Amino acid sequence: MSAWTASNIPSQRGRTAIVTGTGGIGLETAAALAEAQAMVIIAGRDASKGASAVAEVRSRVPGANVRFEVLDLANHRSIAAFGDRMLQQFTGIDLLINNAAVMNPPARQVTADGHELQFGTNYLGHFALTAALLPLLRRRSQARVVSLSSVAARDGRIDFANLQSERGYQPMTAYAQSKLACLMFAFELQRQSDRQEWGITSVGAHPGISRTELIPNGAGTGSLAGRARKYLWFLFQPASQGAWPSLYAATAPEALGGHYYGPDRLGETRGHPRSARVPPQALDREVAARLWQESVRLTGATFE
Repeated sequence: MSAWTASNIPSQRGRTAIVTGTGGIGLETAAALAEAQAMVIIAGRDASKGASAVAEVRSRVPGANVRFEVLDLANHRSIAAFGDRMLQQFTGIDLLINNAAVMNPPARQVTADGHELQFGTNYLGHFALTAALLPLLRRRSQARVVSLSSVAARDGRIDFANLQSERGYQPMTAYAQSKLACLMFAFELQRQSDRQEWGITSVGAHPGISRTELIPNGAGTGSLAGRARKYLWFLFQPASQGAWPSLYAATAPEALGGHYYGPDRLGETRGHPRSARVPPQALDREVAARLWQESVRLTGATFE
């Protein structure tokens, strides 16, 4: 794993990948997979941003097999419709990169289904998406699902009494919970796959701290985090480098299911991918199993 970069991605010719998110880490992930000759679907809610993302990938990778599909992770109807379209268009999916995220909106917001926006988009949306695509993932012999967490997960706690932050909304607390949930989902999905013999490899990853629009789009450019992103830009690694752990988890033959990967330097904030430190609370299997059942209830998703 030493000094692994996107140039180490093995050929993805003949493989189909879905990447959620039209900018930042998602865009870089899509471009790298297209460079490796995968057929790439960039999924996001904004068609204009999607078209720009596709154009950017094609400008970097002439002849790239890439396209955009509408997917709003904050709307379960949109997720179901996306899943139906994929089932109609493809015989199988090889890679699902659960990447898109919302971070630290200053006031509590809710999804179309009434869930707190960060928990609903970052976690529940990807939970439902993975369930919708399960039949296609199972049709591939080496399908992988990569779920993106964050260094913020270290401070996360699954608060079943206040999952939706209805009793006192704290932006970073809600974000940390959503990203801890993503990591626990990566681990539990692997356990479920092993138990049910789905044949799916589920891997967790985090990008460290990267120069993306996640903070400005969420907390805002005038927030403390937004000002740090603007004036202390040199502390943030390039988004292309932040994508390496996701790409490693998705494509490296040595990446293992049920494991977690992140950058190797400065407290896992930057660098080359390696095994990441797992927050102790992410290893609680009882909480993970309960979270899975609660997520089924909240989303109506079924893993069958």
